[in-house]
Amino acid sequence: MEKIKMTTPLVEMDGDEMTRVLWQMIKDELILPFVELKTEYYDLGLPNRDATKDQVTMDAALANKKYGVSVKCATITPNAQRMTEYNLHEMWKSPNGTIRAVLDGTVFRAPILLDCIKPVVKNWNKPITIARHAYGDVYKGTEFRVQGPGKAELVFTAQDGTVQRQTIYDFECAGVLQGTYNKDTSIQSFARSCFNYALSTKQDLWFSTKDTISKKYDHTFKDIFEEIYQTEYQQAFADAGIEYFYTLIDDAVARVIRSEGGFIWACKNYDGDVMSDMISTAFGSLAMMTSVLVSPDGCYEYEAAHGTVTRHYYKYLKGEETSTNPMATIFAWTGALAKRGELDENTELVRFAKTLEEACLETLSSGIMTKDLCGLAEGVETQPVTSQAFIQAIRTILEDKLA
Repeated sequence: MEKIKMTTPLVEMDGDEMTRVLWQMIKDELILPFVELKTEYYDLGLPNRDATKDQVTMDAALANKKYGVSVKCATITPNAQRMTEYNLHEMWKSPNGTIRAVLDGTVFRAPILLDCIKPVVKNWNKPITIARHAYGDVYKGTEFRVQGPGKAELVFTAQDGTVQRQTIYDFECAGVLQGTYNKDTSIQSFARSCFNYALSTKQDLWFSTKDTISKKYDHTFKDIFEEIYQTEYQQAFADAGIEYFYTLIDDAVARVIRSEGGFIWACKNYDGDVMSDMISTAFGSLAMMTSVLVSPDGCYEYEAAHGTVTRHYYKYLKGEETSTNPMATIFAWTGALAKRGELDENTELVRFAKTLEEACLETLSSGIMTKDLCGLAEGVETQPVTSQAFIQAIRTILEDKLA
């Protein structure tokens, strides 16, 4: 069959460890044989980020703004152990944090559902979508160690020279400090993205923070959401028969567990990070979740919402076979290809992306699975396979469907 042609490149951001290995397998087996792939490639593997002083991450983010659609592999955010392991010059910040700071917007994460895998929470019968704010907070925070007694202060100097000053704490010993920030404009974009997504999918929207404790920071999020809802979206929500409400995040957690699903849960940056992991695991696996960042100016970044699967990578380096689930990474590619096709009015590319997703789901429904899913499946005889065998099984079904 003739390969499907692309007119505009995708921005391709390669990553680290086991997901980097899967990335190449997916391209070689499931994309390159069928698509004349056009990408602008950026190596966001930790060694290259270190070699370029992390400039490659900024270049990739700016390329995403230029071309509109990117696909990203999972990457390492280094800690002290990684500094030694990779002989790094600096403990580089999260590449996701850098990219999200450039693009702004909201990350929407939803589980990939299968009939044969039931959620751990038995009353969940519809997907729960996490809408995660993708700017600022701890991911762009400034922090340092305090070596001994002294006064820590927050100081803001306005453009007119006015100074606001507030004591954080009078340290009597060593400790640690962190300063985080956000912007009204970014919170407004976050709110509108959530309201628009709820209207487009006809789902209720929940928003939760901890405004009772964070009476300025979190309360600002709450107030901006409420103002935009009241002035711009209340009537549209009523017409659509859907609901928006705010609640404390601890109350939201309890409500989520008691719910049947089928709604959007909007969270601040870190809350969304943690809660999306909880939701995906409860629905089956961290590797069974889609993730897309949507920016206010219409840029899209598709990624796997999990880490680099370090434990499996160490096995791979020893020559051992692994059974790592590649579904989230495959769906990052299909999401990006479908959006690229949609924006370019390339129906063949859109159709291919959807067919590949169907092939993945049919493979799993037949019982051919990676080991993380085998113990969860019901009503089907499972066949645990390696990552490579799983991808090859998908290719067999994909070729049949395309033929």
